[in-house]
Amino acid sequence: MEKFLVVGLGSMGKRRIRCLLTMGKEKQQIVGLDLRKDRCEEVESTYEVVTYSDASKIDFTDIKAVIVSLPPDKHFVGAKLAIDHNLPVFIEASVLLDDVKNIINYNDKKVFIAPSYTMAFHPMIKIMKNIIKSERYGKICNFSYHCGQYLPDWHPWEKVTDFYVGNRITGGAREIVPFELTWIVNMLGFPSEIKGYFRKTMDLGCDIEDTYVCNMVYESFVGSMVVDVVARYAIRNLIINLERGQVQWNWDEKKIKLYDAQNGNWIYIEQPITVHQTNYNVNINENMYVEELTAFLEGVNDHSKYDNNLEKDLLVLQLLCDIENSDGGFDR
Repeated sequence: MEKFLVVGLGSMGKRRIRCLLTMGKEKQQIVGLDLRKDRCEEVESTYEVVTYSDASKIDFTDIKAVIVSLPPDKHFVGAKLAIDHNLPVFIEASVLLDDVKNIINYNDKKVFIAPSYTMAFHPMIKIMKNIIKSERYGKICNFSYHCGQYLPDWHPWEKVTDFYVGNRITGGAREIVPFELTWIVNMLGFPSEIKGYFRKTMDLGCDIEDTYVCNMVYESFVGSMVVDVVARYAIRNLIINLERGQVQWNWDEKKIKLYDAQNGNWIYIEQPITVHQTNYNVNINENMYVEELTAFLEGVNDHSKYDNNLEKDLLVLQLLCDIENSDGGFDR
């Protein structure tokens, strides 16, 4: 029986276990690994899957693939485990440039590595990408995007200093910048230039920059993005101006508003029904996590089925560094 190893049993590791179960995998096919025995006990009790707190105790003979849901500064540890056993590996969203470089350099066995790009699987983002690619409304002229969340709302059950978002190099806002850029470049391509600012604007109980503002230059259009973790009400708001139209997406409205300038009318595209997990924002669509993991497992057999790789991840993280360097650099 093929099995799937989930490394890291925090909130994302538990989400990936739910994904596997939703995809029809049996609980006997899922193995968990976490150094914290309390997390192992919780997962065993909740999902009835076998867990380990010591990787040396795991029989890797039947492991089909590895899913690394560790904090960003521990991704190399999980990736190394998979590479050492010559197993394909999925890695959650990255934020550390050097960490990704280390994984690339270590992967001498050339195992299949799939870095996360979750938001590209959001149904509305897929629809907007198709609208743009159709060129029916002409080329893009400009876009503006704001993603705002309140950091203490991420894990209401624990302090921000108790997990990686309170650490400056993996801070909430710093992590979300590449998380958002990953789907933006998937939809619009990579900018030729990016500049911005990052600041601490509020006391969130930890020493991190909480707001990033940047401008992006493309060959024939420009764009701006604001990412923050101080917004008391979570928002994702995107406007794309096209030559013959305008696309508006506010995730609260669960629809895309498309203005057709030639006909002078608005077209409303309703969001398909989505599922959200208890204790998470109602707009966080669990389906996209399932689709992403499905694409990874399809990519194990056919790499072209998964449209992201570490080289793209590296370029996105370089954009984060470019933003910070344009504002005087990031003191690590």
